[in-house]
Amino acid sequence: MDLLNNRSSVSEFVLVGLSTSQETQILFFAIFFLVYVAIIVGNLLIVISVIVDNHLHSPMYFFLANLSFFDLCLSSAATPKVISDFLRKHKTISWWGCMTQMFFMHFFGGGEMSLLIAMAVDRYVAICKPLHYKTIMSHRVLTGFLLLSWVIGLIHTTSQMVFTVGLPFCGPNVLDSFFCDLPLVIKLACTDTYILELLVIVNSGLLSLICFILLLISYIVMLVTIWKHSSSASSKALSTLSAHITVVTLFFGPAIFIYAFSFNSYSVDKFLSVFYSIITPLLNPIIYTLRNQEMKAAIKRLSNHHIGSWLTP
Repeated sequence: MDLLNNRSSVSEFVLVGLSTSQETQILFFAIFFLVYVAIIVGNLLIVISVIVDNHLHSPMYFFLANLSFFDLCLSSAATPKVISDFLRKHKTISWWGCMTQMFFMHFFGGGEMSLLIAMAVDRYVAICKPLHYKTIMSHRVLTGFLLLSWVIGLIHTTSQMVFTVGLPFCGPNVLDSFFCDLPLVIKLACTDTYILELLVIVNSGLLSLICFILLLISYIVMLVTIWKHSSSASSKALSTLSAHITVVTLFFGPAIFIYAFSFNSYSVDKFLSVFYSIITPLLNPIIYTLRNQEMKAAIKRLSNHHIGSWLTP
């Protein structure tokens, strides 16, 4: 800690935020607060439903519950601070708070990418090898996939943050963002950061590209398999698969634009930051619950059970 203090005179970062207008900030506060509450409630409902409902004790819902947990954590890494900042005139975050925020955002973001691949593997086995599904997707395999997601997320964030923490910050400390965005923080360092900026782009971009290609190949194979075997079971599989494809497209689509094109517009950067911090964690539970009859039935049973327990003396 002393070494870091000697190299850096910056103890906090100033966040510009989304707007300087007080009226607009109050509007953003209301919107972000309501969306964040919806994220918490929606994802918690999925997690609790999968845990307590025996009808949902299957590999697909195991991964879905963990995806909701990742979304909860990813959103909570920055959103509560963002919401409270809308009520402050001077928006600041401590040096360690900024580093912690970036660590967990990349940790859960990288883990979620890996978990989406695990979910695709589960659907691939269910559709292409249905007779061997229970044998292949054993409890040991599920645990292995989940641990791998956590490990990949940890490697993804550590490989970037280990260099960022050691950077000297001795001058500018104003971030044109509403939370600590890793590329913007790196640019404030009092040293040449070209190599580190390249590492961040390659690290995040390569992980996104590899995950997207693997997912694209697996979904193409599954769609071809469904097309060859037209039946009621296939139509149900197609409905489930379409929900997965929608989530993957929404998650990786903006990421591809981030690393494929060089945006100099801060408005575009801020839009993408809003998208990943609150929109994606909200869309996932909506997509999976609205298109999944079993999940809707489980949530209804859970609600009825608690309402009944409250009404019963």
